Amino acid sequence: MKVLVTGASGLMGRALMREFERTPSCDVLGLAFSRAKGSLRKVDIRDEGEVRKVMQEFQPDAIVHAAVQRRPDVVEKDEEAAKKVNCSATETIAKISAEMGTFLIYISTDYVFDGTKPPYKPTDATNPLNKYGQQKLEGEKISQAHAPNCAILRVPVLYGQIETVEESAVTVLLNTLVNREKTDMIDDCCTRCPTSVDDIAVVCRQMCERWKTDPKTMSGVFHWCGSEFMTKYTMITKIADAFNLPHDHLKPDPVQPTGGTLRPKDCSLDRSKLEALGIGQTTPIWEELQKVMAPFVTSQ
Repeated sequence: MKVLVTGASGLMGRALMREFERTPSCDVLGLAFSRAKGSLRKVDIRDEGEVRKVMQEFQPDAIVHAAVQRRPDVVEKDEEAAKKVNCSATETIAKISAEMGTFLIYISTDYVFDGTKPPYKPTDATNPLNKYGQQKLEGEKISQAHAPNCAILRVPVLYGQIETVEESAVTVLLNTLVNREKTDMIDDCCTRCPTSVDDIAVVCRQMCERWKTDPKTMSGVFHWCGSEFMTKYTMITKIADAFNLPHDHLKPDPVQPTGGTLRPKDCSLDRSKLEALGIGQTTPIWEELQKVMAPFVTSQ
């Protein structure tokens, strides 16, 4: 099976590359742009000609579209630039995938929900609260319009093997933790289910394998997430405990934050649809986080 991965230099993309590269039955090609290096192919997915050329040359059986402008605050500030990646490039990829008969997995987000009625099933009504969620929902609709047999995979906040702590909304909390010069109020209101990118990569590989033998079961919307529920304050105190770091300068804020980009309160995802198909993997968060964060904690 030949698999194409977009956004292959990012946190999610690197995990996908590792998973498909160690699968003997797979031949994988990763696309990147600003951070393209090594075996990754430099392709601007906003350019339809470039995308069409690489897909016609590689002839992928499946494509995992992980490229995204994922930072809600950045999307709010420059909506049009983000839309070129989150929506326009998605339309190009979905359209060409359908023409070539390529199975498309579109990586989406739990932010398509408003966080008022968790846990969310794939069939539940969407209602994104911010422009990032709106663009990802639009990407879902675009994918299904052009490639009706595609799979939409919604995932929550991610963590994994990082190159910098800023790559993940989980690991970036280390910066706040070690800055003891000021007292911070940390969100203890919004609940998330942090999820390992390695687990998501396994799920994508399993979905591709399932598609090869039973394509009808892989069409539609799916959810995957970690099994541990926590707020940003819970996460930062767990990190502190794991590395024996003081956190008395941090205080829990149980009130919904005001100002800035609006975020949903609880977007917990129901993953039973994939579990019923025998698909899924869950890594205990602290087992993984201690491993990936240790080099950055010692360098502080």
